[in-house]
Amino acid sequence: MKISEQKNSLTKSRRAPVSLLAAFLLFTALFSGPIALAQEQSDPRWVTTWSTSPSTLPGEDDPDNSPQDQTLRLIVHSSVGGDSVRIRLSNAHGNEALAIGAASIALQSEGSSIQSGTSRSLQFSGQSVVSIPKGAVVFSDPLDYDFPKMTNLSVSLYLPGDSGFLTAHALSNQTNYISGNGDQTNSLDLTDQTETAAWPLLTAIDVINSNSISAIAVVGDSITDGWGSTASANQRWPNHFTRRLFADSGARKFAVVNAGISGNRVTTEGNSLFGQNLQARFERDVLALSNVTHMVLMEGINDIGMSPSGSLISAAEVIAGYRQVIARAHAREIRVIGATLTPYEGAAYFTQEGELVRQEVNAFIRNGGEFDGVIDFEKAVQDPANPTRILAEFTEDNLHPNDAGYAAMANIIELDLFD
Repeated sequence: MKISEQKNSLTKSRRAPVSLLAAFLLFTALFSGPIALAQEQSDPRWVTTWSTSPSTLPGEDDPDNSPQDQTLRLIVHSSVGGDSVRIRLSNAHGNEALAIGAASIALQSEGSSIQSGTSRSLQFSGQSVVSIPKGAVVFSDPLDYDFPKMTNLSVSLYLPGDSGFLTAHALSNQTNYISGNGDQTNSLDLTDQTETAAWPLLTAIDVINSNSISAIAVVGDSITDGWGSTASANQRWPNHFTRRLFADSGARKFAVVNAGISGNRVTTEGNSLFGQNLQARFERDVLALSNVTHMVLMEGINDIGMSPSGSLISAAEVIAGYRQVIARAHAREIRVIGATLTPYEGAAYFTQEGELVRQEVNAFIRNGGEFDGVIDFEKAVQDPANPTRILAEFTEDNLHPNDAGYAAMANIIELDLFD
């Protein structure tokens, strides 16, 4: 070998480690961030502190009326607190990919205003913008953010372009806001705002809580959704139940997340605001949430009251739907607590034949032995003098409880069901 060739060979051999080091540093720069992010996203301590279920199905809402170059400000009430947070956005029912131009989270002050110094921008895979494919769900990146339990949070989403059909929970019993033009995600106050009763796009908020806390998902229709309670006051029975859990020093603490949809049914669909039937939405609205170990199931009154004319649904059909939900929950080691259907005589869709079906369904819930526990909501609100009716002081329409009725429902729950 010539001396020049030896020098070249030696030079190459000496450069090799430098090249390997450079490659390693490049690999670290390119992939350490995503790897760390993936590890954070899979942290087993994540628990869903708040959720809502998409209800609006395409069919009636006009996509041309959707926000464009506007900011949504959505007010939600946490159950457990935490020191890290992420949100979930859904385009499940959208008719096209949806662009989010900016997103933030803050503590609510009042109305659409947020508390000064609490707003933090959210990112998605390291970017402030994200495109949500049609039918998809996205998680925001984990964000270090301390907030207390049972507090109102404000999530702001800027929609820069035509958003098309917005996936939303239509009847939130909470006033939410849509701004005038522009990205106002970090503004203390919105300009030119309008109000909406919907929660568009936002379906869940997860937190990291280091106290081994898991979640109870409460599943149902308008009575779980809180229809008839005071708007923006967090007077739904799941809110009352959460306050009971945290007020009782001896009770195990849980996040309580709401998977109720007004008008929803176990077996069929109707109005496009009432969502898919429970069996169709169960994977998305319950099983996909973080760290759910228990659920309460109270649904079926709309199956009975909204039965097709001349074709009253049978108790057997509702019970068959329950059995499917129980089996799927048990496959994920989730305990299922059955809750009896409350009285409804005097409601617009009451019939004597339907009342017999309700009683048969309740008999199964109490005595069928297939639920892991029972909550007797019927007993909590029924009129002792007329058991097929809700006590007059607990209702305005003979179907939905009011604030006092929802409190009575929460108060009858035996907390040791969740030990």
